[in-house]
Amino acid sequence: MRTSLLALISLASSALGYEVKTPPLDTDWTYKVGTDPWPEYPRPQLQRSRWQSLNGIWQWGEGTSESAYPQGTDVLVPSCIESALSGVMQHAQTSWFAREFEVSKALKRKGDKILINFEAVDYQATVYVNDELAGSHTGGYWRFSFDITDLIKEGKNTLRVDVFDPTDAQGYMIPVGKQTLNPSHIFYTPCSGIWQSVWLESVPAQHITQLDVAADMHGTVDVTVTTNGGSNNTVHITVTDDSGKDVANARGRANKAFSFKVGSPSLWSPDSPTLYNLTVTVGDDKVTSYTGFRTIATGEIDGIKRPLINGEFFFQFGTLDQGFWPDGIHTPPNHEAMVFDIKQLKDLGFNMLRKHIKVENALFYRACDELGLLLIQDMPSMPVNRLPNAEQQKEWERQLDLLIEQHKNYPSIYTWVIYNEGWAQITAYHPEEYLTERLKELDPTRLVDATSGWIDHGYGDWHDNHHYANPQCGTPFYSLASTPYDNKRIAIQGEFGGIGQNVSEEHLWKVQAAINTINQTYEIDETIEAWNYRGHVLLSELRDQVEKWACSAAIWTQTTDVEGEVNGLLTYDRRVLRPDVDQWKSDIQALKDAAKARNGKK
Repeated sequence: MRTSLLALISLASSALGYEVKTPPLDTDWTYKVGTDPWPEYPRPQLQRSRWQSLNGIWQWGEGTSESAYPQGTDVLVPSCIESALSGVMQHAQTSWFAREFEVSKALKRKGDKILINFEAVDYQATVYVNDELAGSHTGGYWRFSFDITDLIKEGKNTLRVDVFDPTDAQGYMIPVGKQTLNPSHIFYTPCSGIWQSVWLESVPAQHITQLDVAADMHGTVDVTVTTNGGSNNTVHITVTDDSGKDVANARGRANKAFSFKVGSPSLWSPDSPTLYNLTVTVGDDKVTSYTGFRTIATGEIDGIKRPLINGEFFFQFGTLDQGFWPDGIHTPPNHEAMVFDIKQLKDLGFNMLRKHIKVENALFYRACDELGLLLIQDMPSMPVNRLPNAEQQKEWERQLDLLIEQHKNYPSIYTWVIYNEGWAQITAYHPEEYLTERLKELDPTRLVDATSGWIDHGYGDWHDNHHYANPQCGTPFYSLASTPYDNKRIAIQGEFGGIGQNVSEEHLWKVQAAINTINQTYEIDETIEAWNYRGHVLLSELRDQVEKWACSAAIWTQTTDVEGEVNGLLTYDRRVLRPDVDQWKSDIQALKDAAKARNGKK
């Protein structure tokens, strides 16, 4: 059935010149993407009514673009050019993207500005409209916008984007996470180019550029509405519950922090992910957004440091989530596919995930907010086994600030991770000391995990142990790679598990170099029955550590297989779920019950 569908899609796509390439492994969504990908509004926390998607078929070529509208290979935007969905499926350090567009009538209003928005381009982007420079941006995971009002004209316009992406080439130290030019085992195919949505937006001359909202368990809402205008502008905010009832109205000044109260709000938590809608007006500009009322803190219960959500301690159990896809690499095929992973975790009883050295599109975080999944968000690391110079470290720190600034409104995020396992972590001094302080200044509402794994000098809220396969969480025993449990901080098993089970070729990433590294998996279990048995044993060990010692949270490796790794709850194509569902739900509930028995309540 899948083969015949592929044939039909290929015929239809050929008429347009664009064709999905055949990936080493596909998913059930690969051939459903079409030529109008990701039609959803890209920024749900700063949403306006008048916008126009520029996703779809563009032109692409290697090198730097020529003037006007160059002709090249048809490419699907957004997608990594290394992906099958792009229609290119090759890496290029320097390449260009181009298309023509007309500004829709709905966006044209006298006195308004036209912005072009990019959700993410990896790595450096230089944007031209009608051969005029609109602007440039550095950083592969961050959104950016340019005012192109004075560059556009009636009728057709040309848009070109020159992209430079060295990934982990020698001589470069940039945030790449798990991307590498030489994929092997735990490092994967890179992502280059326009990999998140591109779109136009109509805004008043004076408009909102940033909306920061933090709502706590007591109903206090702290707000800063940043505009491109003066601070004398009045801000009007309406808070609406899920029934459509207005529960608060407030006023403040633009570009100045202010606060107001909502009486007896329903709180956000994984078990009850209640969200409230916001309508924010400044002058002629009106945006909609949302927030959740919750408070993240640390506290001491029976002499043990604990993470508190709305004043309560409960066990936080999640997966290491790489966020890679066999057909889209960094870009999920569509919204349905992206949410599939989250729902699978929730169905098994997980209440958290660690987004591992990657940043997702805004709709991913919205889905976690809606479905109730706590997030530990990593900063994408620079290449492993190298150290940055002073200039490279400064640039990485600038982008760390962007991670916080662009993601601090999502209720689901409750912890920031600075360094993972010492990757590109300077040891001549301790940058995590001042970086922890910096993150606390930028966002005092969340916890900080300064060093996940090792090279730990005592900073941050968490003491984070990594150990495979069995856990060592808040225990009086530890491996040499880690450090003894520090009882001044919260104990988390930042990674454990990692047990693998090989599958038939049908579900493997069909690249021989990747297949050759399967035997590097921490543990291979010969049958699915053995894999589930081993899972039960390891979760039982973890439960003992919750009952006997100081373990407060843990992260299982991992959500899905990725390329040469076969240690996922799901295979890389998302077609096989390994866990015995009843067994895993029971074992996860036992973790929660063990923590509940130690929450200090009589």
